[in-house]
Amino acid sequence: MQVDLHIHTCASDGTWRPKDLICEAKRVGLGTLAITDHDTTGNVLEGEHLAKEANLKFIRGVEINSTKSGLNFHILGYGFDLENKILQELLNHNIDLLLQKDIDSIAQLEKEGWNVSAEEFKNYSYNRTRGGWSSLAYLQDKNLCTDVNDFFTRIFTAEHDLGFPDFPSVEEVIKTIHEAGGLAICAHAASGFHGPGLNKVMEILCDEKFDGFECYHSNHTEEDTRNLLSYAQKNNLLITGGSDCHGDFVPSRHLGKPYVTDTMLKFPLLK
Repeated sequence: MQVDLHIHTCASDGTWRPKDLICEAKRVGLGTLAITDHDTTGNVLEGEHLAKEANLKFIRGVEINSTKSGLNFHILGYGFDLENKILQELLNHNIDLLLQKDIDSIAQLEKEGWNVSAEEFKNYSYNRTRGGWSSLAYLQDKNLCTDVNDFFTRIFTAEHDLGFPDFPSVEEVIKTIHEAGGLAICAHAASGFHGPGLNKVMEILCDEKFDGFECYHSNHTEEDTRNLLSYAQKNNLLITGGSDCHGDFVPSRHLGKPYVTDTMLKFPLLK
């Protein structure tokens, strides 16, 4: 059975609504999927309902921002109690940090002389199915940014004194997921986007109480995957995989890629 356990919808920065995702999942032949939006479970219940109607296995998920050693790490939570108060408070806290970062980013660019207005941005809204987040969409509408890659390589940089906020610690996020009855998986440890490379990431995170690692990911090389699989197997940790698909927002990522089946994973929620 083909599996994709890392998918984003318009509840965070993806373009698909739950019904769009389920249609695409059927088209590519998925048997099991998980919605793992950034710091929100807003589309989980609808996705779960539609997946059941489509005879697809659905696993509740979320991808939570955390900070350690000045670096931003993503932690996937699965199978948790959706109504857990502590978990939802942590997610709301992270969303507040991200919204404030959008406001601060536009204010900083205005200070530098960009053709933007912090006052105008206060009342800005956009269609969530275009993907992304408010500051990116605003800059695109002002013809100051082309896409997500342009945003992170030219605008959201140290040169403009911009960067990710300080999120809760890796330890706190893992603890919260566990207290909500879920499993905590380290997402895309080998991805260069948030980290300094797999070896350094594993050194930083070696003492954290993860239940497992996302070994298969669209940004992992074959060598990265082999190394993560070896580490997980050696330490008796869970093994997951997913595309990190954002619909049309990140054109290089496609649902069901890399190709992963349930027999390639070690994940009790698949049973």
